[in-house]
This record gives sequence, structure tokens and C-alpha cells, in this order.
Amino acid sequence: MTTTSAPAIEVRGLRKTYGPVVAVDHVDLSVSEGEIFGVLGPNGSGKSTTVECIAGLRRPDAGTIGVLGLDPEKDRDALKRTVGVQLQSAGLQPKLRVREALDLFASFYDDPRDPDELAERLGLTERMDHPWRKLSGGQQQRLAIALALVGRPRVALLDELSTGLDPASRREVWKLVEEVREEGTTILLVTHLMEEAQHLCDRIALVQQGRILVADTPDGLISRTAAPLVMSFGTAVPLDPALLTDVAGVADVMERAERVQVACDDSAVLLVLDRLRDAGVRPEHLRITESSLDEAYLDLMTDADEKETVR
Repeated sequence: MTTTSAPAIEVRGLRKTYGPVVAVDHVDLSVSEGEIFGVLGPNGSGKSTTVECIAGLRRPDAGTIGVLGLDPEKDRDALKRTVGVQLQSAGLQPKLRVREALDLFASFYDDPRDPDELAERLGLTERMDHPWRKLSGGQQQRLAIALALVGRPRVALLDELSTGLDPASRREVWKLVEEVREEGTTILLVTHLMEEAQHLCDRIALVQQGRILVADTPDGLISRTAAPLVMSFGTAVPLDPALLTDVAGVADVMERAERVQVACDDSAVLLVLDRLRDAGVRPEHLRITESSLDEAYLDLMTDADEKETVR
């Protein structure tokens, strides 16, 4: 996927407080046109508040926001015609039917998607005549996604995209999001699912206590960890983990399901194999894989917590 250099979303010095609580603390963020940009962080880290400020739903205390060159506060009407929003907690009038909601939202745009086709993609066809209050949580979530995308927005803000969805529905939603991006929509995605972020996102920002710790590609985040690789192998005889713990570049040695797992960096791979050979240990069914985004997230967040404690 090729993106342009012009930012579709540009945030500078964004700050938002609720009384003594600082929800967003001078956030800088730039999302290129055609990009899927993910935001990851623990509950209460300011992710949703940031999205709501970008959408023009909350007024920031400080900072500037540009979405396609528009100010969400001053250019609200123009922005509504180009931006689709799916919030973490969405609600419609309880008696409003699915078909009515889709037709209503489609009427706001010049070139909307076919509501019936979108409903079929999201498994809502048999619920078109059901009111909002009669939908399950997953069905309400799929309708919220449909309403955010029905207008073919140039920018889509999706907060907790897959909440309440079963695995099959989640995969279908991911396919739809990828198709929407290929059509030119820029997507800002807030998620707690590491698999979702790694599957969809071109870049990811890790947020903690209202601040962005780091923004990088999924592979870039993984490479920042102390142990970007995992060596996994079995042995014919028991292996004392202490044999490998002092090898340069090894971060951890674990035994799981009769296999040894060594978390390490690139430089340690040959050193580990040399150490095993010298000890007369032959690694069986050796596998070398990259660490997961989940492991990178925990590593980077823990490191940030430790630095904050020292401060």
C-alpha cells in the first residue's frame, strides 16, 4: 500500500483534562492519507478522548487538530460530510430500525454505499426490520461500523472496532476495513486486540497516561524489544535453562510443553546453537520466529512504567 506524504490527520500539542485528571497530555500525531493508523494502550490512557477530539465531539483544552485540512470545531458541517465515526459506546434511538438507520446515514452523503450490500457484508440482512433495542451487542456493533462506513468517508475513526464480535464476524469486518482503505479511506483505529492491530495497521502508536510513548510499524515495535526473536526446540535429555541464560543477547529461557523457548536478539542465535553443541545437546524441531506484537507491547509498556517510577 502506497501512502501520500500529505497528512489526513494532524494533531499538535493536544491536551484535554477533566478536573484534576489529565486525559490527554500534549499529544502529537500525524496520519498520512490512505494509512491505517492504530492506537494501542491500557484503559484510561486517553485513546477514546483523543478520537473524540479529532471527531469534533469534545473540545480540547489546548492544541490544534486538522482533519483533511479542516478544524473539527470550526468546520464541523464540512467535516461531517467527509468523516465517518464509530465510537466505543454507540447508541441510537431505541425504536429506530436497522434499515431506517442505514438509509438515514446514507442520505447525509453525496455518494454513499448501497445500504443493503453493506448490511449483507456485516451479517445484518435478516435484522433490517429490527429496532436498535432488539439487537444483540454484536449486532449493534456491526450496525455502528456500517453507519461509520456507509458514506464512503475519506477518513474513518473506528474506536474498538471488534468489541463484541465473534471470530468469523471479526475477520469479515477486517476484510471490509482493508477494502475501504484500498478505496482511499484513511483509518484511525483504536483497539485492544494485538492480532487486529498487527493484521490491519501500517503504523501503531502506543499510548500511556495520555502520552504517546512511541509510534512505529508493527515490525518496528517488535524490533525495539529486548528479545525480538524466539528460538523454540525440544531435547532428548533434560536441559538446565542456566546453560543459556548467560549467553549474550538472551533475555529469557523458559520450558513449556516439553520444549525450550529462548527469547533473544539476532546476534544470540548462533551463540545459543554453539553453546548447545559444546554441551552435547542437539536441538530437535528447531523453530525461530519473531516475537509477537503482544510481547512487544508488554515489554515497551513495562519499560515505560519503570522509567516513570524512577522519575
